[in-house]
Amino acid sequence: MAQKESLDVTEQTQLFTGQPQYENFARMQMISPVSHMQPADTPFEFLEGTAMALPTSYEFEGNTLNLHQLLGATHTSALLVIKKGEVRFEQYWLSGGRNVQWISMSVAKSFISALVGIAQAEGHIGDLEEPIDKYVHVLKGSAYEGVRIKDVLQMSSGARWNEDYSDRTSEIYRLSAASGEGGSFDQFMAEMRREATPGTRCMYNSADTQALGMLVAFATGHSITDYMQDKLYTPLGMESPGYWLIDSRGREAAFAGLLMTARDFTKFGECYRCGGNWQGQQLIPADYVEVSVQADAPHVQPGGPIVGDHAFGPGYGYQWWLPDGGLGDYSAIGVYNQYIYVDPVRETVIIKLSANPAYGTTTRESDNKDLENIAVLRAISQHCT
Repeated sequence: MAQKESLDVTEQTQLFTGQPQYENFARMQMISPVSHMQPADTPFEFLEGTAMALPTSYEFEGNTLNLHQLLGATHTSALLVIKKGEVRFEQYWLSGGRNVQWISMSVAKSFISALVGIAQAEGHIGDLEEPIDKYVHVLKGSAYEGVRIKDVLQMSSGARWNEDYSDRTSEIYRLSAASGEGGSFDQFMAEMRREATPGTRCMYNSADTQALGMLVAFATGHSITDYMQDKLYTPLGMESPGYWLIDSRGREAAFAGLLMTARDFTKFGECYRCGGNWQGQQLIPADYVEVSVQADAPHVQPGGPIVGDHAFGPGYGYQWWLPDGGLGDYSAIGVYNQYIYVDPVRETVIIKLSANPAYGTTTRESDNKDLENIAVLRAISQHCT
């Protein structure tokens, strides 16, 4: 996605420099302040299905490429394939492992979307046509005043977003500062300014997700951590502790700061594949799940969303990416090639946790491999029979 999410450990881990990051991504809770989510008293265990071998190749941009080379080049640390609720492939490399909590990067955005849907179903939030500042009063006077919740969900708030790390006045630089010692995400959000008419342009912007995190917290009266623990983490039977990176005031980095294991990330994807239903319990409203993975306006159709300074191929739903091609699949995507990929037609969910060392060193797809990884995940899903 070529957007460099900024966390409070940016300088410590020297992100986007080409240096290996897999050791850091496996221990972020040891580097940075975090809030805690506890595993379920009765963890859910996926059934073990017939083991599958990965395909050896995949097609991308008219070329046949080696799949295992891609896994190595992107420093893949976890790959987990679930079909019809059964584990068909699971392997860990480098610093990955079944009990290793990995940094989500922007995969966290899809979790925040789910929490918005749950909060709406519970009556904490009314219609998505309502302005977000109706619930988050600190956003009055900011870029988000009067902006529909739906537009924020679709990364179409119109808020200004400058990705220049060398510019100390840029939004990405100030977001980085807000996640450091003494900083405040809420204060940063209150100072956001508008650049475009809301609902007319899909500009990928991590501040939009931070606004949604604030919405969940202000509307429910609970932190993201506590609300997610109650509504998702415990009901999904998560097997390991989970963490959210937080600022100096305890506010979660809703846009990128979730740490979970591959197995636990998979449970969230499987819940979405099943229309928000988990083992007979409707955790996320089915109608919300359905609209979340649709591009219902021209500016969010494939080719419409803008990431940084360029258009990005997939369309955009409610904090989910919608790959082009009409296959009905969708994915949460984070920098350094983190994925929760869902293919409802083939009944598969695939988790890929990575630390692609070339990521963010340029804006080229050949380095970032955002779309190439989707081609890989599609090939795996199609191969899994």
